Amino acid sequence: MACYLRVYDISAGILAIEVLEIEKNLRLIVVLRARLWKWIAYLDMRRPLIRKLSLVFDPRSRLQRIWLILCLVSVFVFVLIVLSSSPSSSFDSVTLTVKPDIHANYRRLKEQAVNDYLDLTSLSLGVSELKELKLCGKERDHYVPCYNVSGNLLNGFRNGEEFDRHCEVSKGEPYCLVRPPKDYKTPLSWPVGRDVIWNENVKITKEQFLSSGSMTKRLMLMEENQISFQSDDGLMFDGVKDYSHQVAEMIGLGSDAEFHEAGVRIVLDVGCGFGSFGAHLLSLKLMTVCMAAYELSGSQVQISLERGLPAIIGNFNYKQLPFPSLSYDMVHCAECGILWDDKDGLLLIEADRILKPGGYFVLHGNSLSTKKGSMANPIEEFARKICWNFIAQQEETFIWQKTVDPQRCLSSVQTIPPCTEEREDIQSYYQPLASCVGGTTSKRWAPIQNRSSSSQITAAELEIYGKYYPWIQHDEFYEDFESSLSALRNYWSLLTPLIFSDHPKRPGDEDPLPPYNMIRNVMDMNARYGGLNAAFLEEGKAVWVMNVVPIRARNTLPVIFDQGFAGVLHNWCEPFPTYPLTYDMLHANGLLSYLISEQCSITNLLLEMDRILRPEGWVVLSDEVGPIEKARSIATQIRWEARVIDLENGSDQRILVCQKPFVRGSTLHFWHVIFVDKMKLKIETEALARGVD
Repeated sequence: MACYLRVYDISAGILAIEVLEIEKNLRLIVVLRARLWKWIAYLDMRRPLIRKLSLVFDPRSRLQRIWLILCLVSVFVFVLIVLSSSPSSSFDSVTLTVKPDIHANYRRLKEQAVNDYLDLTSLSLGVSELKELKLCGKERDHYVPCYNVSGNLLNGFRNGEEFDRHCEVSKGEPYCLVRPPKDYKTPLSWPVGRDVIWNENVKITKEQFLSSGSMTKRLMLMEENQISFQSDDGLMFDGVKDYSHQVAEMIGLGSDAEFHEAGVRIVLDVGCGFGSFGAHLLSLKLMTVCMAAYELSGSQVQISLERGLPAIIGNFNYKQLPFPSLSYDMVHCAECGILWDDKDGLLLIEADRILKPGGYFVLHGNSLSTKKGSMANPIEEFARKICWNFIAQQEETFIWQKTVDPQRCLSSVQTIPPCTEEREDIQSYYQPLASCVGGTTSKRWAPIQNRSSSSQITAAELEIYGKYYPWIQHDEFYEDFESSLSALRNYWSLLTPLIFSDHPKRPGDEDPLPPYNMIRNVMDMNARYGGLNAAFLEEGKAVWVMNVVPIRARNTLPVIFDQGFAGVLHNWCEPFPTYPLTYDMLHANGLLSYLISEQCSITNLLLEMDRILRPEGWVVLSDEVGPIEKARSIATQIRWEARVIDLENGSDQRILVCQKPFVRGSTLHFWHVIFVDKMKLKIETEALARGVD
């Protein structure tokens, strides 16, 4: 059970009594014991140990009080002996060192009991915001806040703008806990899950699946409840490998295995279909991010994430994308449905802004299958105005290359003017589209062909960052990696069901083999320099990381992109642009304190994390003790398993490790009853406390 039920542990009982003696509130123990007995009775007396404990704690039997005192004293002595002499467990070996000091062990035991006591008697940390929390209806299974199309239409957004992100429209919507769809199954582990997904985990019909475009069309080769993205002979459908090889040849390479040699390391795949092109590029060690507009069903982003591929909701429409200038080496669009010559070329200007010097813009589709001279002249005209060079055409595929010498080209009268330095300094977080060419004054302007194929930033490059971006520190960059590497090794040892003795098994016919924590999609919610991402690569873990840099924090996102990592700017006072149940692990260092300084709600943050976290997914938060304790209180109320780890290094830093359980409707009803019962206990205990005072 969660922390609130741990009070039936004998050790917690001892310390709860001790706290009561300090407060001289003997009446409170009566209420606690009565409520505890009621909870144990609710569990239907399924466990033999609980049956025994219920007899001991039964407040209606006076004869049991002697047994209670004897049991408390005996177990207390036993716990002290075990803590002082037994070898540390797998959990202890990572988080703390047991000292053979009876006073130190007693103090630790007391602190733990005080925490349990506070969980029961002082739920004021965030409870007021959660008291109306309900379970989401079926209509919220695939809902994404800030993309309320019907609400946007009612607020006057038209001409495609209703599909854009408008958090101001969704503001004030009541939060609820998203439960998995009825037949939801845990995604298959990587790399099997890349090629086979469960049909019920995504909102797509078989008709939508089979009627998709030529670059994304797939056949249902597996059972009725699965979708396969791979043929029997192991080759991808639709000639994705051949297409990738063709693109490589068009930019002058021998094969797509040489993309790295041409400086291509990170690709934005716009309108990615079901992610097959990105999956192939990932096999070539190219970070490929799928980006597509919000869709009510048949979502490209949702399906890509379900396959374990990097993806995010976004759209070339009316606003800038949440990426800094000069982020991507290639922007790819295969029948992505975007009218690039619309809005007087503003969409092409935005594509140019996020492209690095010498980067490639690849366009594929039947609508462009004409000869170059007569091909959609507006696109060619705008491409010339932003100094793109048309380099190749083969059948339906066209490729342009961004200039490496902006000053020479943009001095022409017929070109679009460059942006001012003042405009360059503005963070591109859903700002209106610019009518000027961005990035030309950046000190990061360097052709992709001139850099090494290594993802590591050199000391010389860091020196340039430090010279022009004072918030980027050379020492902090390396410290971020080293500390993340050390932390990751500890996390990986912790992320097993051994953390929680009552770890639930997954519902289903078969009991899965260990390890239960199959992690693929990871989000670092306060990524700093991308140290956690680099640590995962160093350790050879088969994961990808979405590195999120909060707005108004130090903008280190350019450093992240220059390492070839995926990243995005985000305001954590708002929901994240992704579908529910799409990430296996959420990590954040210092984010809680940052949110408090921004006067944002930690409760809303954890509820948003619950929305995007898969069942049995993990949360690792590192912060000061105050925010961590508040987060722990909220985490247990939204039914997470939660443990606080004291680093024991003399600081007030704590680590909160949580796991989201895999629960169904009946289990959710049980937790709802427990939550209501806890609220009643809080009211009663506070009333008693006021009476004593």
